[in-house]
Amino acid sequence: MSRPEPFEKSAYRHIEHVTTRWADNDQYGHLNNVVYFALFDSVVNKFLIDNGLLDETTNPGIFLVVHNSCDYFAEAAYPEPLDIGLGVGRLGGASVTYHLGVFRRGEETPITQGRFVHVHVDRLTRTSTPIPATTRAVLEPLQLPK
Repeated sequence: MSRPEPFEKSAYRHIEHVTTRWADNDQYGHLNNVVYFALFDSVVNKFLIDNGLLDETTNPGIFLVVHNSCDYFAEAAYPEPLDIGLGVGRLGGASVTYHLGVFRRGEETPITQGRFVHVHVDRLTRTSTPIPATTRAVLEPLQLPK
């Protein structure tokens, strides 16, 4: 299986700065793989919250994760500060595929690149529903180059 070609940092329209924590390292002395998925989840949801798109108590629609994956190119370890690029690879009728690149500060090539697929569903019935136009308008500028 071949790994996808990573996106450079400049391809991402949104960058979040994160600080690694002591507990993120595993017995091998680097960030455990599960940490990357937690970072991806936090970055995507913080973006949605910051843009008024996530309020699980009042919004009629919410996003649920249906797939995630990650490719590793290099290691990171505490106490390394990292930048995480957030982009949209595909914006469908009811789903959005995010791409996330994890970068060392000042570097253009990611150490890790992940995919995170959200499906928009009715908050109560959990059935798939179209992504609202207001949400699409916020996500469209994040689209990555083809």
